[in-house]
Amino acid sequence: MRWLDVNGTSLRCELSNANPAVPLLLLVHELGGCLESWDEALPALQREYRTLRYDQRGFGQSEKVSGTLLLDDMVGDIVALLDALSIAGPVLVAGSALGAGIAAAFAARHPARVSRLVIQSLVTRSNPATHASMLARALEVERGGMRAQVRASLDRSYPEVLRGNRERFETYRTRWITNDPYGFAAVNRMLLNMNIDAELGNIKAPTLLIGCEHDVLRPLALERDLAKLIPGVKYVEAASGHFMHVQTPDLFTQLALSFLRGQ
Repeated sequence: MRWLDVNGTSLRCELSNANPAVPLLLLVHELGGCLESWDEALPALQREYRTLRYDQRGFGQSEKVSGTLLLDDMVGDIVALLDALSIAGPVLVAGSALGAGIAAAFAARHPARVSRLVIQSLVTRSNPATHASMLARALEVERGGMRAQVRASLDRSYPEVLRGNRERFETYRTRWITNDPYGFAAVNRMLLNMNIDAELGNIKAPTLLIGCEHDVLRPLALERDLAKLIPGVKYVEAASGHFMHVQTPDLFTQLALSFLRGQ
């Protein structure tokens, strides 16, 4: 692990292999996650690729924030991180949930820097009908900490049907509680103004979009509609949830690796 001061923030990151001859896979975690979210998927991914994973600003052990974050900053962090590591050529990118939205925005705005894209439970915007509850959630965690929201949040994003591996779920739950409440609130506020639907047509890289059957936050009908906006996308559906790389890591790596190999 190392920390890099880039784009006006300090980011914790991990580059698994310095050999530039091995293709690089950039991993973008979910809202409320951190680079450890990829732990169980990592061994399979690293058998074929060097990986770069990082804590987004406001999360994990990266610099904390408050107020409202901007999507421009989150995308700019990726650009600056790659530049700081002297990674100029196109890279493979995988992202989950909000991380998929950030990855998609990066691919749309910097098409020459992405060779293939895997996005799961793609978040491009929030539902205006939920804005009041999102603001209330932001205020609640700022006042009472993350524990105040853990049950309600994970009941939506990590449903009981996916909790068969109790150790995996408890690891995620207890780590989720340690999130900085101000950073979590700042990203929730960012979602109120985020809408990249119109940018999806700018993605040039071959793209795999995975919709998940047990994802109540990003229903299959919504993901199917988003797939229509991405040129040449391959769309598949899987028996998983909002955080597929966490909840069913073997299934995620199976689908992702097949696509990243060009199969």
